[in-house]
Amino acid sequence: MKVIVISGIGIVSALGNNVVENLHSLREKRSGIAPLHYLKTSHTEFPVGEVKMSNEEMISALKIPENAITTRTSLMGMLAAREALFHGKLAETTGKTIAFVSGNTVGGMDKSEQFYLDYLENDTKNAYISAHDCGACTEMIADYFGIFSTVDTISTACSSAANAILLGAELLKSGRADIVVAGGSECIAKFHLNGFNTLKILDNEPCRPFDAGRSGINLGEGSAYVVMETIDCANKRQVKPLCLLSGYANTCDAFHQTASSPNGEGAFLAMKKALEIAGLHPYDIDYINAHGTGTDNNDVSEGSAIMRLFGDKIPPVSSTKPFTGHTTSAAGSVEAVISILALQYNFIPVNLNFSEQMPELSFAPATNEKPSKPIRHILSNSFGFGGNETSLIFSII
Repeated sequence: MKVIVISGIGIVSALGNNVVENLHSLREKRSGIAPLHYLKTSHTEFPVGEVKMSNEEMISALKIPENAITTRTSLMGMLAAREALFHGKLAETTGKTIAFVSGNTVGGMDKSEQFYLDYLENDTKNAYISAHDCGACTEMIADYFGIFSTVDTISTACSSAANAILLGAELLKSGRADIVVAGGSECIAKFHLNGFNTLKILDNEPCRPFDAGRSGINLGEGSAYVVMETIDCANKRQVKPLCLLSGYANTCDAFHQTASSPNGEGAFLAMKKALEIAGLHPYDIDYINAHGTGTDNNDVSEGSAIMRLFGDKIPPVSSTKPFTGHTTSAAGSVEAVISILALQYNFIPVNLNFSEQMPELSFAPATNEKPSKPIRHILSNSFGFGGNETSLIFSII
């Protein structure tokens, strides 16, 4: 059986514009949630987790021509992927088949909103029409580097980036790629913000996952990618792996378009199958990075699934969305990188803003970053609309 390792990571989020900045914010318990700044909308009452860079600043940092057709989703993706490629030493690698798998849902919608009237009234911004769809953002990121033999886009709502990592593992195990760069990118757009507002699941205050008084999500944006390969490939390239991707699974309970099943059937099956693939038992998991959106539905559903699987021996559980906001399609890879950092530095990212335990659950989220024992295996959950549930397990080597 081929052993899959992570040999590079890159991230840009509300916590910082690289891995080190994100790590420091997590360790210092400093949230990136703040009032809206970059998105121009009348709904300024909602706090969000914006990346602290304008499009113009990202274009400059990436040395892209100012008149190039770009979107915020693709720009963030380029920054995160560039860091992952650097850490994974891909610039020094030749003769390998490298695939790129990226998840997003908003795509280039930020520009479509901005230029919609121009599309109707004149032809000055029509070049952005082709930048609207999800695949176009993936192609923009891939074209920036020009090293990928295969390019795939995953769009399964909030499990997109996690499913990109899952697909990456399958590409490696099947031999269709030697190395895979996988993850996701997502910007905040008006449609994005208004859509969640229509569902009445945005919180006007900093979000409180797994808290009895939770009121919804804080929307976020960001991007993260991991460099994946077999351990044999990493050894031949003389790259030191960061950790193993020891288990992964995707399920779909198809309970509702925008809600998870109350008993968390899909979440339970995803976690259970991921453990089976990893050859682990529930008691082997040392920390769960929960999907933990802060909505009434998710936290009951996910919490119920955790209780069902782990019984009375539930490991520390936390949601990192009070740090980053809910980065939706990028959440799976943003939280994968956070999980890998927790594994590397042996700490538990705390569940910010918690005050009162949910009566439906037998456990409270972790508020102490110091683990009671060394962290060896981390389970990271990403659950999407339509019941598309994905669990990843990262383990020390």
